[in-house]
Amino acid sequence: MFMKISTRSRYGLRIMVELAQNAGKGLISAETIAKKQEISEKYIHLLVGPLISAGLVRAVRGAQGGYEVARSSDNISALDVIAAIEGKTEPAPCLGQKFTCSRETDCATQDLWKTLASAVDNVLADCTLTNLMYRHRSKQEAAITYQI
Repeated sequence: MFMKISTRSRYGLRIMVELAQNAGKGLISAETIAKKQEISEKYIHLLVGPLISAGLVRAVRGAQGGYEVARSSDNISALDVIAAIEGKTEPAPCLGQKFTCSRETDCATQDLWKTLASAVDNVLADCTLTNLMYRHRSKQEAAITYQI
């Protein structure tokens, strides 16, 4: 089985980690994020809109403007970010609010999809931006090799 997390969500998480790493150091421009994350500046602006609306990012306009996380990285989960960008995502269309299934009472697999959706939500909810920053830092440190 293949579950796909959208490019929008993956990039949104990368943007949020970048902002979290910069927390307390002032605003960071879309141009800087774009260069560091190799995401177009136009796409940064597109993705930051829903993150601002969700209260995850604070924006300041103007020549000295930019973005910053709106609250502590300990209090922002991967689920918060993905939900802000995508809304509620489901592993099977039959779990969606707009879907009516004629086999709902007689479906052998619907409970499986509900369990999967719950497990994915729990993993994403338990993973904060702080966790992601720590994992990233650990990977970078492990990649350092010393040569004599």
